[in-house]
Amino acid sequence: MQVDVVQQTFPLAGTFAISRGSKTDTKVVTVAISVGGNTGIAECVPYARYGESLDGVCEQISSFADAHPSGFDRVIVENSLKAGAARNALDCALWDLEAKQRGQRVWDLLEMPSPTPAVTVYTLSLDSPEAMGEAAREHAHRPMLKLKLGPGDSVACVQAVHAGAPNSRLVVDANEAWDINELVDAMPALRDAGVELIEQPLPAGEDDALAGIERLIPVAADESCHVAADIERLKGRYDVANIKLDKTGGLTEALRLKSAARNADLGIMVGCMMSSSLAMAPATLLTDGASVVDLDGPLWLSKDRDHALNYEDHRVHPPVAELWG
Repeated sequence: MQVDVVQQTFPLAGTFAISRGSKTDTKVVTVAISVGGNTGIAECVPYARYGESLDGVCEQISSFADAHPSGFDRVIVENSLKAGAARNALDCALWDLEAKQRGQRVWDLLEMPSPTPAVTVYTLSLDSPEAMGEAAREHAHRPMLKLKLGPGDSVACVQAVHAGAPNSRLVVDANEAWDINELVDAMPALRDAGVELIEQPLPAGEDDALAGIERLIPVAADESCHVAADIERLKGRYDVANIKLDKTGGLTEALRLKSAARNADLGIMVGCMMSSSLAMAPATLLTDGASVVDLDGPLWLSKDRDHALNYEDHRVHPPVAELWG
């Protein structure tokens, strides 16, 4: 078994801003695992919010591979590495490798139905109300928009977007930037502007405050929800679990998280980091039954990978075998 790990940069078509900062490109780690004549590949995005870096994740993957010279499988990966970007890349590369070795698609290995195209949100970057309203008018043809918000002008930004794209469904994401008072104060106006979901309004660790308020709009856990074991703690505080492969540490745990959320009567959101079609591909296996699919990362790139995902009709389609799985 040979493991190769490289860092890659994908320029964005514009500037993407959230409450923590902005970027003009996205940097990813790509892993290739080769056995015989087959190679499985996958992509992850180290996230500083979770104490990760490009160099650190590459070192983590290389050290793990060096410690297992005779090879490894998904069970060894899961038992050796904590949930996060490094484990995600290894887990998803192993799924791709097995699919190629067996000549089957990953969903067939999992005995799942073939994924069907799913409507994905298109994310509007954090900006002034005027700029976000203009961006909404540009993307008013899209069925669902997700707004990045920060503290301050949240209601004005949402109202401007609703005016610019009155027929689009709206989701907002505060990326932990609000406190409980700002959330409670904003909810009535956000509801009136058509917002259907609020993603991670409070800092992770302040989840208990959500249990004491009337949630006029469903609230999704993102930074507060990583793995299946988190679900018990989220019940009564959140309404929806946002599943991201870079948080779960791969498709294997993501499937467990989805099952646990459903068993707890939580809705499902499928999310992504800013990354290429290779990172999105395994996540398309999670979209069935999701109330919100947020797999629009490649739409922000100035150039995607070869054999990129098809986004026809605002829907993300399952990957071709040449890309992944």
